[in-house]
Formats: sequence, C-alpha cells, structure tokens
Amino acid sequence: MNPNMKKPVISVIMPAYQAARYISQAIASVQSQSCKEPWELLVIDDCSTDATADIVRKHAASDRRIRYIRQNRNRGVAAARNRGIQLARGTYAAFLDADDWWEPDKLKLQMACIARTGAVLCCTARELVNPDGTPQGRVIPVPQRITHAMLMRTNVIPCSSALLRTDIAREFGFVCDKYHEDYILWLRVLDKYKMAAGVNAPALKCRQSEGGKSRNKLKSAYMHYGSYRFLGYGRLKSLYYMLFYTLNGFLKYLG
Repeated sequence: MNPNMKKPVISVIMPAYQAARYISQAIASVQSQSCKEPWELLVIDDCSTDATADIVRKHAASDRRIRYIRQNRNRGVAAARNRGIQLARGTYAAFLDADDWWEPDKLKLQMACIARTGAVLCCTARELVNPDGTPQGRVIPVPQRITHAMLMRTNVIPCSSALLRTDIAREFGFVCDKYHEDYILWLRVLDKYKMAAGVNAPALKCRQSEGGKSRNKLKSAYMHYGSYRFLGYGRLKSLYYMLFYTLNGFLKYLG
C-alpha cells in the first residue's frame, strides 16, 4: 500500500470472469462515487481468457485505488468474493458484479443510512437493464428495514448493492456456488444480527443477462430450495419458502 494513500473505509470487491465487454463501465461507476470516505477496488479475476486482465491493469495503472488480483485457477464467484474479503483493508465491504454499475451517490446514501440506523448490512433498490444497458423500465424497491423472517420469503438484497461490515463478511463468507451463495450469506448475517437496512433508491443498475440465475426462474427456484436445505431446513419448510419465493419472483418481474 502506498504510504501517501489514505486507508480505505470501503473495499469494493468485484469478481470478474470473461468480463471484458462490461467491466470498464463497472469500474468507472466506482470511480465516480461521491462519498467522502476513501475506497479501494479489488478486482478478482477468476482466470479470464479474454481481455479482462488487460483492461483492469490499464485502469489500475492510472488509479492506485484499484487492485488487480488473479486467481490461480477458476474457482467460481463465491471463492472470488471470499478472496476479496480476505484482502480487503476497509471497514466495509461492498460488492459489485462486473456487468452491473452504480449511480454516483450509491455509497454516500448507504454510509448515511448505516450511520443513521446502525445496521451492519445495507442494500439499495435496483433498476433492471437489458444486456445492452438500456432500461427495462422496471425498478425493484427495497424496504427500509429487512428482517430475517422477511428475507426467508424472498431475497430482497441484490448482491451488487450490498454494503456489509468486513469483519462480518469474514465471519460468514460466501459458500456454495451451487446455490444462491449471496442469499445464504444474508440469511446467516440476519439470523445473528437481526436487521439490515434498505435505501429505496435505484442506485444499482442491474444487467439482466440471458440465462442468468435471476433471469431463469425455474433454476432460481431450485437454487432457493437448495439454499434452505444447505442452511439445515427440512424438506417441507424449504419447499414452503421456495413457493413464497416463486410467487414473489413472478410478481416482481412481471409487474
């Protein structure tokens, strides 16, 4: 770390795999943040074979707040995020996928929300966009207060909007790419810390890629069921909550 640089308060963790098409926009959205707190950006490259590495290194050469880390083999998004968490120097860890981007006030709004509520986890609403970045005209809101019981029925915390205390991210970590690794983390956090805060402003632009987890509703429903089973819930209870998710998911994306 350069001794002349301020210690970051926020570590932005960006897993990347074959991300050359979109990653510059994601990086630029971090650089445009209006928050007063210093930040760092850790790009964890999961062994991309396209131009991802060259693009990120070019950004890092002109901005020392950006760090490029390459995995020694392809390990999946959970392992990439965990690598970022372990290397993070900030008090808070923010997560941003390489094909999404933020509005300039995203971190500022969240830091103010955390200061006001004392929450250890904070998320924002999101606007859905097409693969080419054009708006779909749909904004998915978030409640101001998110409890464990509420989260069990549907995952209202988009990973690319999450801001979480780094020590708590290390306490639990991301597990099991086979299911919804972020959802499992949020449920574990709220089981212990009870409440997350939501900023109901669409500060996240969430790209809906064809075949993505959230886009394929049947696949996502199965992964929710698997997430509940992974957390130790019985078959009937897991099925019960999966049905809640399925209903909420169709209403959310069709509405």
